Amino acid sequence: MLPVIEQLLILQDRDRKLLRLKAELAETPIQRKRLQDKAAQTQVAFDVVKQRGRQIESDRKKLELEVQSKEEFIRKIETQQGATKSNDQYKAFTHQIDTTRNEIHALEDQEIVLMEQAEKVAAEIDAAAKVAAGQKAESDKQLADLDAREANLKREFDGVAAERATQAAKVDESSLARYERLLERKGDNVVVGVKGSICGGCHMKLPTQAVVTAKAQSEIVSCINCGRMLYWTRDMDH
Repeated sequence: MLPVIEQLLILQDRDRKLLRLKAELAETPIQRKRLQDKAAQTQVAFDVVKQRGRQIESDRKKLELEVQSKEEFIRKIETQQGATKSNDQYKAFTHQIDTTRNEIHALEDQEIVLMEQAEKVAAEIDAAAKVAAGQKAESDKQLADLDAREANLKREFDGVAAERATQAAKVDESSLARYERLLERKGDNVVVGVKGSICGGCHMKLPTQAVVTAKAQSEIVSCINCGRMLYWTRDMDH
């Protein structure tokens, strides 16, 4: 095998690693957001049920204040009733008191309903709090693992990039420029083998002369169909 082909195959291996690492690093922010969103969703669900509990308690307190106000009104009317000498006025006061007491009973019935709702919501709040806390703990752990993995990927990327630079320096400028152009157009499959008379890149049949030249290993030969750089080893004929 031509020395330059061997050098380019090593370079291609580093480029493949770099592309893989770059793809994994690009996926990291997406994974991070997915984990953060998952924890946020359970927190939102917890906040919603907690807010419902607050609203129920607020409504109950309003009813309680309204009952107290009506009870105060009844006491005031009873005082006026005790001081009146008019029979008609007395009856009017009695009617007001009875009406207000009925209103109080209706309000107290609403309070009971709200108290029952509050009990159910309290159980929902407790369950939602546990789910949110559990999901946050799990997400935090996974985020920490992801941060560590990202740091390792960056270190590996930097290491491979340094190896790539060292390897690229070993290749002559003309062959390197040719390789770089193909890398930009074809991705990480630039230097390919010849299997029989088929290009290992585009899988098209090669002219006989291209196969002969590749087997001679005296110069770099390109596929006439895709332009990739070809190489051959003895085991490719088996």
